[in-house]
Amino acid sequence: MKEKFYSYITDLQNHITSTLEKVDGKAKFQEDLWTRKEGGGGKTRVIEKGSVFEKGGVNVSAVHGKLPAPLQKQFEVDAGDFYACGLSLVLHPKNPFVPTVHANWRYFEMYDAEEKIITQWFGGGQDLTPYYLFNEDVIHFHQICKQVCDNHDSEFYSLYKKACDDYFWNEHRNEARGVGGLFFDYLKQTDEFSMQDRYDFVTEVGNSFLDSYVPIVERRKSTFYNESHRNWQEIRRGRYVEFNLVHDRGTLFGLKTNGRIESILMSLPPVVQWKYDYHPEKNSEEEKLVSVLKNPVDWI
Repeated sequence: MKEKFYSYITDLQNHITSTLEKVDGKAKFQEDLWTRKEGGGGKTRVIEKGSVFEKGGVNVSAVHGKLPAPLQKQFEVDAGDFYACGLSLVLHPKNPFVPTVHANWRYFEMYDAEEKIITQWFGGGQDLTPYYLFNEDVIHFHQICKQVCDNHDSEFYSLYKKACDDYFWNEHRNEARGVGGLFFDYLKQTDEFSMQDRYDFVTEVGNSFLDSYVPIVERRKSTFYNESHRNWQEIRRGRYVEFNLVHDRGTLFGLKTNGRIESILMSLPPVVQWKYDYHPEKNSEEEKLVSVLKNPVDWI
């Protein structure tokens, strides 16, 4: 399973980066190969200063070795080896009317002393973070998510949509990071679903990513904007940074397993503002967005 999924995510990385380069029309992804001394490595691909994407990354990694002490405590084991691979992407567009997007699809195995698998699971999802709210964009994103989920189980969308709303929540701000999407973790084998079933679901979600996001980019990338729109975008990017550094489990996992810092922090936007006690004007488009982020919405 690990070889099959790693092959899948490397192919997906190629497909996503080549498509996004065509969408941008100017910048190209630069590839950086890296190794982890404890075992494994990855391919980091970063795009910067494009006509559409101010900064973005589409990264693949596969790491293995002894389970670090913090994860031994988390999994309640005394020792063990692990293997983890995944594709993680974040795109920060230049135009404030184009939303930021994040996605991740990953696979994990843990072994006993005889190197037999004692547990394995898939995780991942995708979520949208707009700076200006266009209901039709958010509905489109969620419709693609729901279509994929419905192909596998009628309960998946509502279950993983709620998990996304719950997870991408800046508790210290009492607001969502964005307008959600899908989030799932610890998808293990059950009586109802085999690991092959889990693989089929996660890979179909991954395959749907470009269909969920690129039409939104094409629709908004030429929208006129001014300095006030950019200021708002940079303020909201600050909330994105706060979530990633305070709450995000992927960031914490990377740091605890001696992951590559540049790849882990690739998700952070290039230009951000923090204004003291800032509040948008009443009845403005900016306030409209914040009001939606205070309570999760059923978009479909």
